[in-house]
Amino acid sequence: MEILVDILIILLIGTGVLFSAVTALGLVRLPDVYTRTHAASKSSTLGVLSILLGTFVHFWFNEGIFNTQMVIAIAFLFITQPVAGHLIGRAAYMTGIKVAEETVRDDMGSAIEKRRNNQQEELENE
Repeated sequence: MEILVDILIILLIGTGVLFSAVTALGLVRLPDVYTRTHAASKSSTLGVLSILLGTFVHFWFNEGIFNTQMVIAIAFLFITQPVAGHLIGRAAYMTGIKVAEETVRDDMGSAIEKRRNNQQEELENE
């Protein structure tokens, strides 16, 4: 049983290291702030969560310690990190940072333009 737990721990931490390496590569190689934010928020979330989960499993099965703080950290990280990445990307877009030349379509541009038109109509109707 202990060997299976150790294999699970190695797989979880190895997966976390792999996702963290992909995050580092994405931050260096991707062309603009939006794709870098995507790499930083999505793959680093999976990387850190895998490492934390592997650590949690190690302490629970090998050491006999159920760490509730680790469970809270995993839940908090899972909720906050993708939201933070989304908000950083949205703030970058709202401040006028241009997308990369390779970008095929801009969904947010039409949504913002529609919202501005609706606000203008509301101001004119008042």
